Amino acid sequence: MRKIKEVLRLKWAKGLSNRRIAAACGIGRPTVSEYLRRADEAGLTWPLPSDLDDAHLERLLFPPPPALPADARGIPDWASIRRELKYKSVTLFLLWQEYRQANPDGYQYSWFCEHYRAWRGKLDVVMRQDHRAGEKLFVDYAGQTVPIIDRLTGEIREAQIFVAVLGASNYTYAEATWSQSLPDWIGSHVRTFRFLGGVPELVVPDNLRSGVSKAHRYEPDANPTYQDMASHYGVAVFPARVRHPRDKAKAESGVLVVERWILAALRHRQFFSLLELNGVIGELLEKLNNRTFRKLPGSRREHFEQLDRPALQVLPAEPYVYAEWKKARVHIDYHVAIEGHYYSVPYALIKREVDVRITRNTIECFHRGNRVASHVRSHQKGRHTTDSGHMPESHRQAGEWSPERLMRWAAKTGPATEKLIQTVLGSRKHPQQAYRSCLGILRLGKVYGDERLEAACRRALTLGSCRYKSIESILKHRLDEQPVEEQQELPLPDAHDNIRGPAYYH
Repeated sequence: MRKIKEVLRLKWAKGLSNRRIAAACGIGRPTVSEYLRRADEAGLTWPLPSDLDDAHLERLLFPPPPALPADARGIPDWASIRRELKYKSVTLFLLWQEYRQANPDGYQYSWFCEHYRAWRGKLDVVMRQDHRAGEKLFVDYAGQTVPIIDRLTGEIREAQIFVAVLGASNYTYAEATWSQSLPDWIGSHVRTFRFLGGVPELVVPDNLRSGVSKAHRYEPDANPTYQDMASHYGVAVFPARVRHPRDKAKAESGVLVVERWILAALRHRQFFSLLELNGVIGELLEKLNNRTFRKLPGSRREHFEQLDRPALQVLPAEPYVYAEWKKARVHIDYHVAIEGHYYSVPYALIKREVDVRITRNTIECFHRGNRVASHVRSHQKGRHTTDSGHMPESHRQAGEWSPERLMRWAAKTGPATEKLIQTVLGSRKHPQQAYRSCLGILRLGKVYGDERLEAACRRALTLGSCRYKSIESILKHRLDEQPVEEQQELPLPDAHDNIRGPAYYH
């Protein structure tokens, strides 16, 4: 009371400001304002009455609450308070204000907080965690597996059990997959979102290799494919920290519930397909989500309908298409190798690293986040898929020619010219090396005429000399107009290290 009296003296007798009073008394300005407000409400003036002792002054400034029974003052519904706290931006102070509006003679904020925390402490450890509606989805695999028997061979395969739990409502999803590999991991997420009918803000996986490519205490790296899926659904991936079980406590409790209420019930049953197993899991999952909580009102489904469903984000129009990512370095021929096939990228990226997105039907290449190439996926190993727009100008001009085109052009002149061009192409290890020679031979027809070129090619095949200079010499010296000596056409070797042979082009 001594400090309160000093505040009243400095204000009413000295006329100091609240700021200077707070500094002189070593208290905050809000406290000074509160003391002055209570003194005004109590009708006090300065100087204080001489018979006003400290106890009487305290009763005037801080009157005790009305002696009302607890029922009359209103006991808050703590389960309802906990449920309201799951909504975004809702605080305990806001709920206390609403409580006092409904109960003017109700308890003070300190009592409200103390008793709510005491009530919350009586719940299970899992239930004591506070999660905002629609915020987090915890995902993990159960430790137990379920055997599936192959009807034909009798072989037994162990199916993995994927579990997903929403933080606010504990609404649970579970399914069986053949493995914990990346395709099954991503597929389970897609089916989970479809089951929920929406997408949460965060997905919290364990440090599973399929989901987290590099575990780290502060900055774990999500798998690129997992990150791609998250981007498609507009959800953030927030992996649990290493050796921090509380980060994934909801997932572990969800796994425990699934093992107790679903897998334990299947321990004596035999399954012969993944589809059959998932059908039974779906039935038991429906019962689990409809099961009433032991220490809270309602069930997982009721809490989901009230809390999580309205807060979930809308599903995208199309589900995510599974894609794998890898890094590749562009070779000097401006192609990248993906599973033995070669796909072109712009030649300016030679020797640079690109990110490749691989789906069932497409190959997409990205450089610094920008897509630079897209191709239809091919499974022919050793072959090339080339976009002419990716080629340098000089290569593009050469790329307009092919052995087939050259042979079609030669066939218009005659069968001897076609055979000679075929021979020239087959004589080189790479057909492109013979393009210049073939083009020179065919263009001789424009100078000397197609009829003379056909005769020259016939004579060259007989002599066994199919070089450009030989044919040019025949035409220049008009040897094509002289009768060919009676001799058989010299046979050309069918097999040689440097000759492909005519069959190569058919």
